[in-house]
Amino acid sequence: MVKPVGRIQALGMDLKLAGKEVAVIGAAKGIGKAIADGFRSEGCRVVEFDREAPSGDIERAVGDVTNFEALNAFAKSNPEVEHVVYCVGVGSGKFGFPFWRLEPSDWSRVLEINLIGAANVAHAFAPQLAENGRGSFQFFVSVAGQIGSQTDPPYSAAKAGLINFMQCAAKDLAPYGVRANAISPGMVKTELNQSVWAAGQANLPESERESYDAWAESKIKQIAPLGKWQTPAEFASLSVFLASEHARNITGQTLNIDGGQVMHS
Repeated sequence: MVKPVGRIQALGMDLKLAGKEVAVIGAAKGIGKAIADGFRSEGCRVVEFDREAPSGDIERAVGDVTNFEALNAFAKSNPEVEHVVYCVGVGSGKFGFPFWRLEPSDWSRVLEINLIGAANVAHAFAPQLAENGRGSFQFFVSVAGQIGSQTDPPYSAAKAGLINFMQCAAKDLAPYGVRANAISPGMVKTELNQSVWAAGQANLPESERESYDAWAESKIKQIAPLGKWQTPAEFASLSVFLASEHARNITGQTLNIDGGQVMHS
């Protein structure tokens, strides 16, 4: 059988991931789908968990990340998984500036999915990764969790909490040879990004509203020094690299792909 040649390997860097098992949580679309495809291109066996049912011969468990029992069963049915990617995120669906424009009830679902869902996944998989003495976790966060974004405070706070949890997990898992990192997108044209646009437009007079394309072009030039949108493929490349032995000394880190939006002096 011919070993697949991945996108990064084709450039001359063999990531030695062929045959590894990877679990991608939130793999049905957007960045999660690109990541699942990226690991498959490296010759990995990818198992997926998502609310959306699969098509074709994709291995996917259908469930909700707020259901720990379902996630625990998923982990137990895939004992050889070495790398776990949590790529799930939801916003409140409202424009949150100032924060008291929202209701306290707007926070619960956002925190439950973005933060508690990630903790559920970590609880489900950490024991077997620690017992096997290898592997990694990757949690998708956001630049919003690093800058106190006023656009959607529940989302911003949840992602900030996830960055902190990732650091705790990295410390706990390090003695077992397991790494944990966070990947932080800036601006990506996804359904979540479009929901931010929609929420903002709903609070403007009709005469001031913009199409998504017009808003997106203006927004990216305002906030990203490079003035470019990020793409799912960029995150797939970083994700597979972080799972490889080339990243064996990278743990507890938040890695931004954001066009320079967040710069720490």
